[in-house]
Amino acid sequence: MRDATMTKPAVRIEGLKIALPEGADRLYAVDRVSFDLWPGKILCVVGESGSGKSMSANALMGLLPEGLMVNDGRIRLGEEDLVGLSDAQMRALRGKRVAMIFQEPMSALNPLMRIEDQIAEVFEAHGLLRPAERRARALDLLTEVGLPDPKRAARAYPHQLSGGQRQRVVIAMALALEPEVLVADEPTTALDVTTQAQILELIRNLQQSRNMAVMFITHDFGVVAEIADYVTVMKLGRVVEEGPAERVLHHPEHPYTIGLIDAIPKLRAGRAAAPTRPPLMQVEGACKTYRTGGGMFRKARVVEAVKDITVTIGRGETLGIVGESGSGKSSFGRCLVKLQDLDAGRMLLDGQDMTHATGPALQDLRARVQMIFQDPFSSLNPRIRVGQAIADGPIAHGTPPKQAMAEAEALLARVGLPGSAKRFPHEFSGGQRQRIGIARALALKPEIIVADEAVSALDVSIQAQVLELLEELKRELGLSLVFITHDLRVAAQICDRVMVMQKGACVEIGPGAQVFDAPKHPYTRSLIEAIPGKDWDLAFS
Repeated sequence: MRDATMTKPAVRIEGLKIALPEGADRLYAVDRVSFDLWPGKILCVVGESGSGKSMSANALMGLLPEGLMVNDGRIRLGEEDLVGLSDAQMRALRGKRVAMIFQEPMSALNPLMRIEDQIAEVFEAHGLLRPAERRARALDLLTEVGLPDPKRAARAYPHQLSGGQRQRVVIAMALALEPEVLVADEPTTALDVTTQAQILELIRNLQQSRNMAVMFITHDFGVVAEIADYVTVMKLGRVVEEGPAERVLHHPEHPYTIGLIDAIPKLRAGRAAAPTRPPLMQVEGACKTYRTGGGMFRKARVVEAVKDITVTIGRGETLGIVGESGSGKSSFGRCLVKLQDLDAGRMLLDGQDMTHATGPALQDLRARVQMIFQDPFSSLNPRIRVGQAIADGPIAHGTPPKQAMAEAEALLARVGLPGSAKRFPHEFSGGQRQRIGIARALALKPEIIVADEAVSALDVSIQAQVLELLEELKRELGLSLVFITHDLRVAAQICDRVMVMQKGACVEIGPGAQVFDAPKHPYTRSLIEAIPGKDWDLAFS
């Protein structure tokens, strides 16, 4: 892909090949891939997990996993070929000429170091500036990336910042040495829509003001529509389509690209208002407050996570809960499954008060309300085979072990993973692990499932498969589903009713068609306006 208005790309990748270890599902992680990164332009590289997009970026950064190497092709940074450079030579280039923003900022930051020290370390690693100058430059960078209180953020530790603030810190670190090329690997996947919109705008503004070339890796075509100048679509290590963003978004040619776009849940509400259903769970005046810190000379930090929420969940209904990070939606979900107790209010399950249930009564009620967690890998014990992980719940409730294992195997087959009971969690992909999480939630034959961001980390095609599976299971088993998400497209597609939360309170609730097509509350309207690629989404659908 060449830009006729420019003479030289910042990066030119030509015929790149990276072989996979023997026994892998294919020969090459990246197979004869070529593309250019131009100064002042953003190239979005799109594809499913395993398509080779992150591996291409890692090759550019000299950060390939141990055991993998570039087998053929060239990676030219300006006039310099990066293939074959030593680790020391690549360390001299990283940060200075080419820098990277990682998907999960918490894993990219040292939890034991203050933010200003981590940014100053970038300069120290390259022998630049004196200590006082490094701290001053760190503060300037935190101001440039839009942190609301840069001085306070500079003295903070990573856990004291929100997800969006941590991502801004990682961007500041990447920009510290003013690189020519910026690689952004899924930097907005786990963020809510308003924070995502802010980060995308920040990257675009910084890229334009510094005339950087940007390689932006994503599986979200809404993000592509928002910021891309060019698009490269990858499948199984190969480029299957490329071109200007306008052409690829509106006139995709390859069946794989068309399939990816078709898999995106559309913003328009996907179903008509559901008929009134008999109530299964009633929540009345629910409140939950967190208190942390405090002592003789300072006040405790008080956060009202759930404020006076009253809602009814009908039999067979899908209730969506949406809102920004910190809106209280996950706290409310944990209260529904009794992972934490309410401070005020009550919850009735089929008329039975479960608010203060303990002992055997609580165990029985928990079997009827189960949860699917956002990160299935962290919710599964890596040392326990998945069949046993699914069977443990029924065994704890009195099911004979042999019967529980047989039911676990049947559930794995039902979610599309037959014959996998004896495998360990690390042997599955992200989408497959989420299916295991669904099977485990179903093992106790619940009446309500609370799904907390259950598809937010999955690429669009796997996400579509998991959503379809949940819908099938809901119909077959008569389940009610509480679907917590920051992805308004998903909520619009699958929810009968939607509850919008802001700062712990319910600000709007109603049928999906009403909430998304005719929102009443200003906050709901602001969430919808912040959806990346909203105008393209509505035009395409």
